[in-house]
Amino acid sequence: MKVDLFDFELPQELIALRPASPRDSARMLVAGAAGAIVDRSVIDLPQCLRAGDVLVFNDTKVIPAQLTGIRGEATIGATLHKRIDLRRWQAFIRNAKRLKPGDRVDFGHDVTAIAEERLRDGSFVLLFEGEEPVEVLLQRAGTMPLPPYIAGKRPTDERDHEDYQTVFAREEGAVAAPTAALHFTPRLVDALDAAGVGRETLTLHVGAGTFLPVKAEDTEDHQMHSEWGRIEPDVAHRLNSARAAGGRVIAVGTTSLRLLESATGEDGIIRPFAGDTDIFITPGYRFRAVDGLMTNFHLPKSTLIMLVSALMGRERVMEIYAHAIAREYRFYSYGDSSLLIPGGALT
Repeated sequence: MKVDLFDFELPQELIALRPASPRDSARMLVAGAAGAIVDRSVIDLPQCLRAGDVLVFNDTKVIPAQLTGIRGEATIGATLHKRIDLRRWQAFIRNAKRLKPGDRVDFGHDVTAIAEERLRDGSFVLLFEGEEPVEVLLQRAGTMPLPPYIAGKRPTDERDHEDYQTVFAREEGAVAAPTAALHFTPRLVDALDAAGVGRETLTLHVGAGTFLPVKAEDTEDHQMHSEWGRIEPDVAHRLNSARAAGGRVIAVGTTSLRLLESATGEDGIIRPFAGDTDIFITPGYRFRAVDGLMTNFHLPKSTLIMLVSALMGRERVMEIYAHAIAREYRFYSYGDSSLLIPGGALT
């Protein structure tokens, strides 16, 4: 499909620079594949679901993966993307023309790395020197990797260390937050429990590739970056049991959805999973694992709006986004939410 089919005009003032406070006070657009589009709030989520439904969260934890260093007289920026092993990370590099394999970059705070290899996509393999765990080095020298559309408008600050983590964050390794879950608070979780809505977690370490624009003119020519994920056997079993009992599996965020679909066979059975996935979901894809999606509002021509269009239909998504813009929903990582259930009744 032509990438231009997923374009739309977004007023810049609708890009959220801070999350709602409290988080669950964010607005939530609720829609099926047809019919009315309803304006609610995230705190209303328990009333929008049914007892027996299951929400699936990504428990990845964002690390301070943004680094700025010096090689000779050149300033080098690095955004870690994906762990390779205990000391090596794939990284996207700013000012990459000033860096070549074998160069050492000094990130300050006694943190240095060797640029071991330039990969085909232009990224580098960085080998962090020393014996301290890389996570310890990043705590000293790194900053939170806010999306470019926020970082370009204001600097990262101490608030972001809390704002850019979900209440489910446990497994360190992401360089971008699973932002759909940023809206959840302990009181909302308690309300969901009381309503009989189940909760499960999986892990997908979100990479910086999630922010990269689609440069190809056709979706068939775009290559997704791989990310590492895991679904435990007991989680897969409980999700399959919930669906067999008539419950709906609702992915909280596109990261949860992509891993669930990666782990599910043509028979619709969700299986344990541990490994890389580069699944690219576009219209025409047949969903096997999920019955709905809770997600924020995404960039024009991004892989994420393509995924949402695959779930709901492209024309319906354009209608939903026009509604959101007209009613001044807040967009992107710190923005408002939507609950999208393509298969009929919302409750």
